[in-house]
This record gives sequence, structure tokens and C-alpha cells, in this order.
Amino acid sequence: MSHKNSEKFNELVQSFASLPTIGKKTAIRLAYFVSMQNHLLGAKLAHDIENAIRFIKPCTKCGNLSENELCEICASNERDKSTLCIVENAKDILILEESGSYEGLYFVLDELDDEKVAKLRTMIAEFGVRELIFALTHSVNAEAIGFFVEEKLKDMNLEFSKIAQGIPSGVHLENVDFISLHKAMVFRTKLK
Repeated sequence: MSHKNSEKFNELVQSFASLPTIGKKTAIRLAYFVSMQNHLLGAKLAHDIENAIRFIKPCTKCGNLSENELCEICASNERDKSTLCIVENAKDILILEESGSYEGLYFVLDELDDEKVAKLRTMIAEFGVRELIFALTHSVNAEAIGFFVEEKLKDMNLEFSKIAQGIPSGVHLENVDFISLHKAMVFRTKLK
């Protein structure tokens, strides 16, 4: 659905539609809203996007989003430095932080190579980490990554764990896939 004589509007729609989870109808609604209904919000959005692109970069230690060399988590004296959570990307850190369920350090393992493992090893030694927690999307690949990292760091006397998996709260058993159901049964918790 392209509007003749509105090339700029069509470009804005295409930009919104190129974002993850934004379909054509939503892109049209967003483009219309910021260009016709709320110019101030449109200008603020453009400014915020420009600032994010210019100033946000990966933390040099862990790979989290940061405006400085070190992110707030790595620079904090309040964090539990004995635990380090391995995630796939910085977005996972945002989600875990929003949950308020973890107070330790993070490391973004977005590539599995010797340089990244060496960086992880340095961070573990520097902070005196004792436990490595894998918070990766559950898959065969994640299991392989876990084994690879464990093998590379076996000389560091670390405890290795992974986040629990199974059935989400409020989901009926009929709506749970068989792999998740199997893991929920295998890793069940004892009631006291």
C-alpha cells in the first residue's frame, strides 16, 4: 500500500516496517501518528534514536549496552561479583535486570571463539567469580556452548549452572511443547 505523492511518508512506513515485530499496518499507524498527530513526539523519537546510535556502545568488559567504557553493572560496587551470568546478547541483560531476580555480573557471549573466551576468563579472574550461570535460549546449540565453555574454563575451579526451564506460570499443560514438558518433569523441584 504505497501512497503516490507521499514519498517521505512511504519511506517512514518502510523504516518502521523494517523493525522486528512491526508489520505493515502497525508501521502505517506509527508513521501516521508521528508525522500527523504528534509532531513533538516524532521529533523526540528521531532525536532519541540519533543519540542512541551515537552514544550507546558495548561495555568493554561484558558487552552490555553502555554510554561509557564500562557499563553501570561492571562499574558498580553493589553487584554480587561472585556470580557471572552468560547471555546471548545485551537485550537479555535488560530483560533479566527488569525482572529484578539477579544481582550479579553478566557476560555477552555472542560469538564462540578463543578471543571471546579469553575475555571471559579475564573477567572471571578480575572479579573473583565463583559461579558461572548460563542463561541461554534452551536448545541443542546452547547445550553445546555450555559444554564448550565449561571445557575451556575447567581449570578455574568454577561452579557451573544454568537457568531453570520448564512450564511458564499460567500456561496449561495442553499448550506446552513436549521438550519443555519433558524438562519440567526431569528438573522438577521437591516440595517440603
